[in-house]
Amino acid sequence: MARFKDLSDPALAAELRRLARAAAEAASATVPPSARSPVRDPAAVPPPIHQVPPAERGSPAGFATLIGDVSPLGAPARSRSRPTPPAPHPRQRQADDQRALRDSRDAINPSPMAWDVGIDIEGAQSFVRAGLNPELLRKLRRGDWVVQGSLDLHRHTQEEARVALVDFLSAARRQGWRCVRIIHGKGLSSPNREPVLKAKVRKWLQQRDEVLAYCEPRPHAGGGGAVVVLLSGV
Repeated sequence: MARFKDLSDPALAAELRRLARAAAEAASATVPPSARSPVRDPAAVPPPIHQVPPAERGSPAGFATLIGDVSPLGAPARSRSRPTPPAPHPRQRQADDQRALRDSRDAINPSPMAWDVGIDIEGAQSFVRAGLNPELLRKLRRGDWVVQGSLDLHRHTQEEARVALVDFLSAARRQGWRCVRIIHGKGLSSPNREPVLKAKVRKWLQQRDEVLAYCEPRPHAGGGGAVVVLLSGV
């Protein structure tokens, strides 16, 4: 059975240290001088931070003192040219303009001064008899009632227009019509281009008990040159 040596023996420990130093010296003797680590010049060793003057600490000069004798890397060989950016094209603004145009054409999201909101720009553009729900006028503008008859007052004098209007409304009541259109014109051929019949016809309509409401039709159906009239039922 093998016996183990007591490594706590001071004499044995000293012997082992001697053998280790001898082995290290023998190994160092076999290494060629070219393979050995060069001895660094003490002057080239950068000083510790506490040897940098306080006034230079945190400055480029202090950093250069701290890192010692080094050479900065050269700038990389990169191209400094940049491609010419394309000219700006307002695609989003054009898309917004097109969408607003479609919405206005289709009466979607009308502006506060649009035709079917119900806000009159000038007097007597629309009328609803007192005591009736204002929603009646909105439905009339929206076209909930089909126009069943039409009267054209072009080339009528004021008196001729008044008589023709009374006769037409009476005939409409006999026929049971609920919605009719009165075309009074825009007065473009009148003296001073002022519409004469426009204000007269709308005043006469407000005086008729069978007239519940009226409003200007859409621009393609006459606009300011006509009114769509809602009559009471028989």
